[in-house]
Amino acid sequence: MSNVLEKMKTRRSIRKYKPDMVPQELLNQIIEAGIYAASGRNRQDSIIIQVTDKKLRDEIMDMNCKIGGWEEGFDPFYGAPAMLIVLTKKDNPNRVYDGSLVMGNLMLAAHELGIGSCWIHRAKEEFETEWGKELLKTLGIEEEYEGIGHCALGFIDGEYPKELARKENRVFYIN
Repeated sequence: MSNVLEKMKTRRSIRKYKPDMVPQELLNQIIEAGIYAASGRNRQDSIIIQVTDKKLRDEIMDMNCKIGGWEEGFDPFYGAPAMLIVLTKKDNPNRVYDGSLVMGNLMLAAHELGIGSCWIHRAKEEFETEWGKELLKTLGIEEEYEGIGHCALGFIDGEYPKELARKENRVFYIN
């Protein structure tokens, strides 16, 4: 089996991270994989925001926690020190699909590089707020974008999750 298929089979969502920062060299490689994701009509409308600043990371964590309805102090990013936020232009009818492909590439690339990852939701809700819109403006992003997801990244703290059996009866054939 090719290495890509093996990585697809063995990648797991990680929910406990060491506080050590992922080196920028590895983050750059993961980001590169994201920008090479397929997109409808090759629009390439998805953008990636890297967040490694602890203050901003914690602000996003607090907002995400509030949106998710969790108690104050819960970390929906499981201690991951880095995140890549994927957004896609709102006027793109394929925005959710295109952004999801970016997220998949990010997670597979992270796994290939020995970095744990987990897709964290609620980016859509975050970037619908005035806070989210202002954050985009501070980055020079004036167009309207929809948040697709956060890719939490970090070094795995503990054992790597085991592969779960695949459910049966998920493939049908018409010959």
